Amino acid sequence: MPPNPRILVGVCTYNEAGNIESLLTRISDALPTADILVVDDNSPDGTANQVDQFAQAKGRADSIRCLIREQRGLGGAIRAAMMAAIDGRYDLFCNLDADLSHDPADLPRLVAAVEHGCDVAVGSRYVADGEIVGWPLRRKWMSRWINLIARRRLGLPVKDASGSFRCYRVSKLAELDLDNQPSEGYSFLQEVLLKLHQHGATFKEVPITFTERTVGDSKLDFREAVRSGWTVFRLQSKRS
Repeated sequence: MPPNPRILVGVCTYNEAGNIESLLTRISDALPTADILVVDDNSPDGTANQVDQFAQAKGRADSIRCLIREQRGLGGAIRAAMMAAIDGRYDLFCNLDADLSHDPADLPRLVAAVEHGCDVAVGSRYVADGEIVGWPLRRKWMSRWINLIARRRLGLPVKDASGSFRCYRVSKLAELDLDNQPSEGYSFLQEVLLKLHQHGATFKEVPITFTERTVGDSKLDFREAVRSGWTVFRLQSKRS
């Protein structure tokens, strides 16, 4: 790892106009030298326009960019951001949700974990000092269920396999065939961890506080939970 690694922060958006300016400001404050790529699924609320306006106003049109996709889906959006990090020859790729449920101030701790030796730093709600604020009991149970199944069925060495707040060593991501990973939605996050684990990646979980969004609508619902559970069994069948 070079002393001043090139970092790309990826943010996947759909109708996040109410959050995006604050998020970009806070990412820039946390990692001033990092580039930011917003992958927007053609939001009708003008999210992409706000990204462009913010970049122009800050004089950072070369380092804060927006990629607009015609498709919909978190998995495809994160895949596009990862490919941009690989193609751009970045050293580190960070990903976090666009709804401010992840605190960008925690980004330096994830980056430091990879700089000090691991291949993937996972912002974890389920290790000591990790926390979830604002979720009802039903949603906490659903998330715990998804992660328990993933850990036991797939042998993943992390307690939080479904969260998207992570930092990756890009050279390790480049070893994966990202175009050949069919999972969409949050299940893509589990599949990436499994593929990295199979490629010998090392992991570290960094405790974070996850705070329920206050602006906009959550993208995680019961259907997404079922899809994540089904993905675990599909991936397990490939292993056996």
